[in-house]
Amino acid sequence: MKAETVLAKLNELRKDLDADPEDLEWFTLHHAFCFISYKMGDFQKYLDEVAPDA
Repeated sequence: MKAETVLAKLNELRKDLDADPEDLEWFTLHHAFCFISYKMGDFQKYLDEVAPDA
């Protein structure tokens, strides 16, 4: 599984919502997207461990 694929899905889910910092769902998706974007290398290593055949 590629980190870019997961990140693209997170971004799609995030963009489906109105950008409302008080909405917990948007806030969660937005900050997960930002953090994973910032730590792509680490996230790819994690995915390689938890989903090696995906």
